[in-house]
Amino acid sequence: MQLNQQSPDIAAYLAADEAIDHEHPRVREVAADLACEPDDAYTYARTAFTYVRDTVPHSADSGDPRVTWRASDVLATRNGICYAKSIALTALLRAHGIPAGLCYQRLADDDGTNPAVHGLVALRLPGHDRWARVDPRGNKPGVDARFSLEEERLAWTVRQHLGEVDYPTVYAAPPPEILRTLRSARDRTELWRTLPTHL
Repeated sequence: MQLNQQSPDIAAYLAADEAIDHEHPRVREVAADLACEPDDAYTYARTAFTYVRDTVPHSADSGDPRVTWRASDVLATRNGICYAKSIALTALLRAHGIPAGLCYQRLADDDGTNPAVHGLVALRLPGHDRWARVDPRGNKPGVDARFSLEEERLAWTVRQHLGEVDYPTVYAAPPPEILRTLRSARDRTELWRTLPTHL
């Protein structure tokens, strides 16, 4: 799928904001811990992806009721839903000078009901002429997302006959409806009732 930048300026995909707070000491500390030798962008990106996927449990899997939305909070509490985990991975990539943004899918139950927007990350490594999507949601039985720049290995493939959608936009910052949902929910139970159903 051809991904499209929301902002034409690649610098927007390196910037810090309130959610993607990659200048925060906690984000910088984790980024420094993940840096390895040789210090190439591909190795760092794969390491950061694995870190967020595997050491920050998705709160639906862990049962954690807390709602996080800042990258620094996600990394400090090691907790978040897909939106929050995607924000955290984006921040870690930007902290290392790798352009990264947020992208989304619309997914549903097997009968097409209960649609919800699912968060992903897009990154662009030096020497690659296109964005690549990865899914740091966290694996579980039936979900096997991997870091891959050539062939997508996401948690889920959309089923168009059920109304599922791959949104092609790479956002430089969380869309307002995503951020508003995260910031206003008192706990994960409330969050689950208010998840966006489309973008």
